Amino acid sequence: MFIFANLLSALAVILHYVLTIYMWIIVARAIISWVNPDPYNPIVRFLYQTTEPVLCRVRRMLPMPMTGLDFSPIVVFIIILFLENFLVRTIQEIAVRLQ
Repeated sequence: MFIFANLLSALAVILHYVLTIYMWIIVARAIISWVNPDPYNPIVRFLYQTTEPVLCRVRRMLPMPMTGLDFSPIVVFIIILFLENFLVRTIQEIAVRLQ
């Protein structure tokens, strides 16, 4: 059983890092949106390509008023924090109990 516990522990660590990296990518995308970035810049293209599928789904679910403000990065940020606090901690707790 300790092998499965170690596997779950490693999965929790990897998931933690993936969620943290994606959270910082969302933050970078939000900061870049404040200026007029060059759409042909490889960094800007990477940020848009990695975040747009998630942000687009959230935008479809949110009622968008005519204010022009995009709240989808905030919602995705909250979802990432929830997954970090619930899912990663749950996987870690299961791994500890299996040891």
